[in-house]
Amino acid sequence: MNGTAKRAAGTGPAQGRRIEDYALVGDTCTAALVHRDGSVDWLCPRRFDAPAIFAALLGSSDNGRWRIAPEGSPLRVSRAYRDDTLVLETRFETEEGAVAVIDFMPPSQGGESGRLVRIVRGLSGSVPMRLELSLRFDYGSIIPWVRRRDYGLSAVAGPDAVALHTPVKLHGRNMITESQFTVRANDNVPFILSWYPSNRKASAPPDAARLLRETAAWWHEWSGTCRAPERWRDVVVRSAITLKALTYSPTGGMVAAATTSLPEQPGGTRNWDYRYCWLRDATFTLYALMETGYTKEAMAWRRWLERAVAGEPSKLQIMYGLAGERRLQEYELDWLRGFENSTPVRVGNAAYLQHQMDVYGEVLDSFHLGRAHGLTDDDESWRIQTEVMKFLSGHWQDTGSGLWEQRGPKRRYTYSTVMAWVAADRTVKDIERHGLKGPLDDLRRLRRQIHEDICEHGYDPGRNTFVQHYGGRDLDAALLLLPLVGFLPATDPRITGTVAAIEKELLQDGFVRRYRTEDDDDGLPGGEGTFLACSFWLADNYALAGRAREAEQLFARLLSVRNDVGLLAEQYDPVHGLQLGNFPQAFSHVGLINTALNLSSDRGPARNRARTTDTGST
Repeated sequence: MNGTAKRAAGTGPAQGRRIEDYALVGDTCTAALVHRDGSVDWLCPRRFDAPAIFAALLGSSDNGRWRIAPEGSPLRVSRAYRDDTLVLETRFETEEGAVAVIDFMPPSQGGESGRLVRIVRGLSGSVPMRLELSLRFDYGSIIPWVRRRDYGLSAVAGPDAVALHTPVKLHGRNMITESQFTVRANDNVPFILSWYPSNRKASAPPDAARLLRETAAWWHEWSGTCRAPERWRDVVVRSAITLKALTYSPTGGMVAAATTSLPEQPGGTRNWDYRYCWLRDATFTLYALMETGYTKEAMAWRRWLERAVAGEPSKLQIMYGLAGERRLQEYELDWLRGFENSTPVRVGNAAYLQHQMDVYGEVLDSFHLGRAHGLTDDDESWRIQTEVMKFLSGHWQDTGSGLWEQRGPKRRYTYSTVMAWVAADRTVKDIERHGLKGPLDDLRRLRRQIHEDICEHGYDPGRNTFVQHYGGRDLDAALLLLPLVGFLPATDPRITGTVAAIEKELLQDGFVRRYRTEDDDDGLPGGEGTFLACSFWLADNYALAGRAREAEQLFARLLSVRNDVGLLAEQYDPVHGLQLGNFPQAFSHVGLINTALNLSSDRGPARNRARTTDTGST
C-alpha cells in the first residue's frame, strides 16, 4: 500500500478532501499546510496559535488560500521532501510540459516576522501557470486592505501586514489577487510572502535561490545528527524533522499538532484545537529526542516544562500555551464550515480546565528521565518535584478526568493512578541514585500502597484485565502503558490478559481504538477513528512480551498509513482508509520513533522509558 491503506472505492467520506493530501512546511515558529493541488490552505503567521491568514482548510477559498498550479488539470502530480529537509517539491506534468513548485519556510528563531517562499521551476516544455491569492485575516473573517506595489503587493488589517515579493505581474478581481504566467524549462519564478507588524514597512527579502540554499543546508545539518537505527533510518529521520517543525523555537515548547478542528470523524463534532503543549507528551517526547541524539531540543523542552509548571501543584494544568500561557479559552468560529462540514470549528481548548491526575506522574517521570540521560540538572527541578510529590501524597486518590480528556463524569482512572505510582517510583529512584534529599521511607511505603491499590481496584480478576476506571469493566488503550512505565512486566499474566482483552474489544481492522465511545459516557456525541499512538503502544507491548513478529507486522501496518510524504495525523479510519484528526500529530510521530527504537536489532532488547526503571518495583 502506497501512502494510505486500501480505500473502499466510491464509498463514504473518501469522496471529499483528505487530510493526508496535505504536506507540512515550517520555520520552527509556525507552519503551513500545502495541498497536493498546489494550494496553501493553512498558515498562522508568527506563532502556531496565531489567527490564520489562510483558513481554507477549515472553510473554502473565500476564507483564504494561495494556489499556484498549471492551468487546467495536470496529467500527473507527485511530491516529496528534498532529501532529509522540510523543503517540499511538488511536480506537475501536463500536456505542455512539466514544472515543480518548491515550498519552504526559512527557519526562524522567533520574532514578529517570517516568510513562506514558493519557487516555480520549469522542468520541460512551456507550461501556462495560474496564481490565485486570497488573503483573509483572523481565520478568514477579515478582508485586508490590499495595495499593488512595485515589488508585488502588500495587505494590512489592524496590527497585521503581509507583503508578496515577485517579478510576476499581479492583478485583482473580486477580492482575489490573480496572475497568469508561463514557465519554460530552466525558468525559476520566485514568490516570497512575508508577514510583519503593520506599523512597519515591508523590507526587501533576500534572493529566493539563496533562501532555498540556506534552508536546505540548515535542515541537512540538523537531520545529519540524527541517531537513527539503520533499518528504520528514513522513517525515523522524517518523524524527527516533523517534531522539530512542531517545536516553537523561542521557548522550546512543542505543539501537539499544527492545526485546529480537523475532525476525529468526518462531519462530527469532536474537533479540537491542538496548537498547544500537552504535559502528557513530555516523557515520550524527551525519550524520542534524547535517543535520536537531540539533547539540545530535549533540554529546551524540559526547561519549557519547568517554567510552565512552576507554581502551586494543585493548579498544575494538562496543557499550556507555547510560552507557558495558562488561559486557553475555547470559542467557536461560526463563519467556517469546517473540514468536510465538520463543525464546530474551535479555537482554544477548554480541556485546560480539567484536572487530570496522570500529569503529575508525567512531569516527575520527565525529570527522572532527564537525570538518567545526563541532562544538566539544577535545584529548581528537584524543588518542583518535591513540592509536586508533597501534594500528590495527599491527593493521589482524587477523581479527575482521564488521559483522553473525556468531558463526562470525574472518575478514579486506573492509568491516572498508575502515574501517581510512577511519580512515587521515580522520586524514590532519584533519591537512591542521585543522592537527593527526601523522605525515602515514606515514599517507598506510598509507592507500595498505590501499587497494591491499583492491583486491587483497577484490575478485574474475573476478566483477567485491568479496567479503565475503578468500579468499571470497560477497557482503555492507556492500559497498554502499564508495562511501558514499569508498573508490571509485559509478561505478567495480568498484563498479557489486558493485552488480550484490548485485542478482542478495541482492535479494529488491525488498529487500536482508545476506548469504545459507544459504551463510555465521555460527554461527547459521535465516534472517532482508531488512535495511532495507541497502536504503536500495542506494538511495543508485543516487543516487550517477546512477540517480535507481531510487533513488526503491526509496525509495518502503521507505516503503511503514512501519507506520501511520511506524515501521520492523530487517528486513522481503516474502513475508508482515511487519516483523521489534527495534522501532523506529534504524538503519532513520537510513537513511531519510539517503536522503531524498540524494534531495532542494533539496540538490543526492546527499550523505551520503562527501561530507565526497575520494572515492577514496589
